[in-house]
Amino acid sequence: MEHYQRTLLLTGASRGIGHATVKRFAQAGWRVLTVSRHGFPAECPWEGGERNHVQMDLADIEAMPAAIEDIRSRLDHGKLDALVNNAAISPKGADGSRLGALETDAALLQHVFRVNMFSTALLARGLFPELRAAQGSIVNVTSIAGSRVHPFAGMAYATSKAALAALTREMAHDFGQYGVRVNAIAPGEIDTSILSPGTSTIVDHDIPMRRLGQPAEVAETIFFLCTNASSYINGAEIHINGGQHV
Repeated sequence: MEHYQRTLLLTGASRGIGHATVKRFAQAGWRVLTVSRHGFPAECPWEGGERNHVQMDLADIEAMPAAIEDIRSRLDHGKLDALVNNAAISPKGADGSRLGALETDAALLQHVFRVNMFSTALLARGLFPELRAAQGSIVNVTSIAGSRVHPFAGMAYATSKAALAALTREMAHDFGQYGVRVNAIAPGEIDTSILSPGTSTIVDHDIPMRRLGQPAEVAETIFFLCTNASSYINGAEIHINGGQHV
């Protein structure tokens, strides 16, 4: 009997949480397909990564149907066991400053929403038959910034993540009857290359555990939500922030 290898589709895999997620699933024997606007990064170590990479700009909504067909053609047995929507952009001012409501124009807001929220909805909808066939799981990566004003995350990023949390609930309601679970994780301050200067102040004053989270800790929660260990969890948003939200 042919061995069935479970498949993950992950957006935003080149660094930080995405990179740690690739490594966690690959270690468990999963096949990992990645989506990014960049070509496959040569420094990424997982087996088969280059041939399982789909280059696509998630802001280009018009290109989504062709990308979905490309992904579908790569799936074995017409099944997708997990979809993790991790890709996101958080634009800053020229000096790295936070872009608030007064500094964010319509074009920037639309661009951020296309990447952070619209692409998530369209990927899940387009690949629903394959997710249903596998009784698969979707994990959307939101943020602590989606539920509170953050000193570094701007208005466009924050509102897109709040919308993504609402989308998670809507998809959990609509997909659950077909055996497809949809959950979200909301990371706080995670030790990645995109941390803003001044994060140490947040760690010292706002995080009860007094440390940054590690990408591997986030990846473990994502993995949990994509396995049978979480078989009755649907529509949840799990905080991964050392207690920063309390």
